[in-house]
Amino acid sequence: MTNPPSDPVGPTDSDRPTRDPAGRPPRGDPLSRTAVLIPALDEEQAIPAVLEALPISRLHSVVVADNGSTDNTAAIARAAGATVVREARRGYGAACLAGIRHLSALATPPAAIVFLDADHPENAERLPIVLEPLARGADLALGVRVAPDGGMGNRRAHARWGNRVVLVTARLLFGHRFRDLPPFRAIRRDALERLAMDDRDWGWTLQMQLRAVRHRLAIEEVDAPHLPRSGGRSKISGRLGMSVRVGAKMFYTLARERIRPVKQLPSGEEPEHE
Repeated sequence: MTNPPSDPVGPTDSDRPTRDPAGRPPRGDPLSRTAVLIPALDEEQAIPAVLEALPISRLHSVVVADNGSTDNTAAIARAAGATVVREARRGYGAACLAGIRHLSALATPPAAIVFLDADHPENAERLPIVLEPLARGADLALGVRVAPDGGMGNRRAHARWGNRVVLVTARLLFGHRFRDLPPFRAIRRDALERLAMDDRDWGWTLQMQLRAVRHRLAIEEVDAPHLPRSGGRSKISGRLGMSVRVGAKMFYTLARERIRPVKQLPSGEEPEHE
């Protein structure tokens, strides 16, 4: 674990401001330096509850990366106050990369990015779960999925067992024990740039965690509530065939990241972008 930064991203006990009467983020509010990025594909049934749960007026920005939706996902997001970034190429990672490019190009980029699924408002209500570890000095905070019955990880049995196999293999190959591959996570933007993420589909979450290990980022896992989808159907775990395809991509990602050379950047040097 690295020493806590002088300008913490997450909320601390002495840094919990009251809301500005006009609805603007108060000065010193850590959420004002935090962006929320939500990849979405045809989530008009689920995304309203997520956006409603977010403190949009206090956040640096909320970006919905629309991955080619054919329903009203984009219109609903705009009406709720989110910025919509379109990415026509299908893929969870492709949507995330489009959102990151948008945030990085802003005149004042965020200090941290929280990744949220478009169908789990219980995470949107609890951003401090993954932001407080950043205030303690973590570079990457993972919201490990914990169900009300105490179960961990994906709620579907075939996906949960697949995750366990991937995580055991990751521990053998990379020497780090992860409890989950959760989509709910927060990362410092400067740390994210060091990872040079490039996976465009289902290997995104695993790639981030493996590269974080290899770049020696400070990683903290915290329990986060995990409830059934708020609406619609999962694009991955809801279908066995898709879960098998995702599993194959996970093992491809494990192999690719194991043999990939890692360039440790000297302090202050900026990463190269493709």
